[in-house]
Order: sequence, then structure tokens, then C-alpha cells
Amino acid sequence: MSAWSVWPAPAKLNLFLRIVGRRADGYHLLQTVFRLLDWGDDVRVRVRDDGQITGGSGVEGVSPEQDLVLRAAHMLQQRAGCTLGADLAVDKRIPVGGGLGGGSSDAATTLVALNALWRAGLDIDELADLGLRLGADVPVFVRGRSAWAEGVGERIEPLSLPAASYVIVDPGVHVSTQALFQSPELTRNAPEATISSFLEGHVTDNAFAPLVRARHVRIDDAMTWLGQYGAARLSGTGACVFLETETREASERIAARCPEPFRAFVAGGVDTSPLRTKADSSSIGA
Repeated sequence: MSAWSVWPAPAKLNLFLRIVGRRADGYHLLQTVFRLLDWGDDVRVRVRDDGQITGGSGVEGVSPEQDLVLRAAHMLQQRAGCTLGADLAVDKRIPVGGGLGGGSSDAATTLVALNALWRAGLDIDELADLGLRLGADVPVFVRGRSAWAEGVGERIEPLSLPAASYVIVDPGVHVSTQALFQSPELTRNAPEATISSFLEGHVTDNAFAPLVRARHVRIDDAMTWLGQYGAARLSGTGACVFLETETREASERIAARCPEPFRAFVAGGVDTSPLRTKADSSSIGA
């Protein structure tokens, strides 16, 4: 076995989220902006020479068959025809089911890290295609750039955004994404936004926010509390809510006032993720 190496798995925020239609197969067509953060999980990797893949995300209640970290490793191993294996472990900081992309980011980091450590030789487009089979959010983490995204999340255009800090509040509840997508109250035909309208500040809505606030009192309370300090928004389908500030100091002042039972985190928005920075600077390649 090799020594353990540590690879970042950053969280994301959805700075807006619209549903603009549905495909014939029932999948929803989305528009969103993924803002990658300088904060998140870490994936620890140790290469094995016996072909075995062990460990995983460590999330309670997730079976090996459902574990995105294990699925990503097995998928890459099969795709690359690799005879090496790996021990995998995740240091979790991103709240599970919080709308911050933790599971998708962990899977993306697994793909990028093992592609490098196994010297599998897949390019970033091939890794992103593998990631899409694991989930719609995985490719943006593989590519490692804050981005405008459309379709089911697979059409990605890197986006340079102004520096910003964020207060992220975890209400500590679980939101069923499947139930929200099936809700008859969900707006599925919103007008399409443009990148220019977003950059001009005209697009900040989240299609799921009204439903989530109506169904989950604690999320509504978290948004109300955070809304005292500015325009609080929901990330993804929730449960986490966030507020953008101009400085980290401002974010930290607000986070320090967070009441129980909520938890608050502070993170900075980045155009290039810590994972992509590590992969690009690694002597063993991306």
C-alpha cells in the first residue's frame, strides 16, 4: 500500500435555480449557477496493489451499493481497466442532504484523485462524463470551476464571479428532493434566464424555496433569521440557506450570532476549486 493522500471535496451553492421545462423522459430542465467554495469535505485515499476497493463515504445509512464514493471508484477502475485498488475515507464537514453537493463533490474528488494516483490517464471530459452517470452535479465538481449550468446539469459554462464571502446556515433537517420534484405546486415552466441578467443581479430566485419554506418550519425560521442581515437564499433543494456578504469578517460576525438549534459556517466563493488547484499542481497529473 502507498501512504494516505488527502484531496479536497469542496461544497457548492446554487446562486439561483430555475426549472424551465421537462424532457420527454421526465427529467427536469434546469438553469443554475454553481458557486464553488473554499470549504468542504476531505477525501483520504491510499492506493492498494491488490485491486480491492474498501471504505467509502462513511455516511450512516448509506449502503455500499448506494455509496457514491465507492461507485465512483469502481466505475473508474472498470473504465480504465486498472488493476490497482484503494482504501477510501471521507472527513465529512458538509451537512448530508443540505443542498451543498457533498455527496456529488466526494464522488468527483474520488474520480479525480484516483485518476491521478492510479495514472489511469482519463482526461477531464472523460471524467466528467463518468461523473454524470453518478449524478447531475458531479461534472461541475470534476471540472472545478464555478459555472453556469443548464439541461439536467451537464451543459456547463465556466463563470468568473466577483469575490464574495458566505454565511451558510444548516437548519438540521432533511429535505426529500424526490418529493419536491414530484410536487404539483412546483413551477416547471419559468422563463429562461440569461448569463447577463444573472450577472446584472436580476436573477436570484430558487424554484424550490416557496415549497421548502411551506413544508419545513425550521428552514423557514432559518431563512427569516438570516434575512435580518440581507437577502437569504436556499441552496439547491435545501436544507441549507445562505447569505452573501462582501467580506469574510462580515460573514463571521453574522455566523457568531447564529441561534440554536441552527449551525452556521463561513466560506469564500472561488472561481477555481481547491480540488482543481491540487490536481493541476500535482506532479502526477489530473
